[in-house]
Amino acid sequence: MAKQYLRDKRGRILGWLDQVNDKLYIRDWMGRICGWYENKTNYTRDKQGRIVGRGNLLTTLLPPRP
Repeated sequence: MAKQYLRDKRGRILGWLDQVNDKLYIRDWMGRICGWYENKTNYTRDKQGRIVGRGNLLTTLLPPRP
């Protein structure tokens, strides 16, 4: 999977999704990892590795862009 960019209404990049092996990572607009989703466990984790919830909740981890 190639990078999938997430944009606001004005077209500014808020972040992107990037798949590495079986994990889907979300990065903010500066490229910092905000969390990841593991398909085999069906859990979303924050950048510290704490479980956020079941299912893909990655967009909830994306901070607002200034």
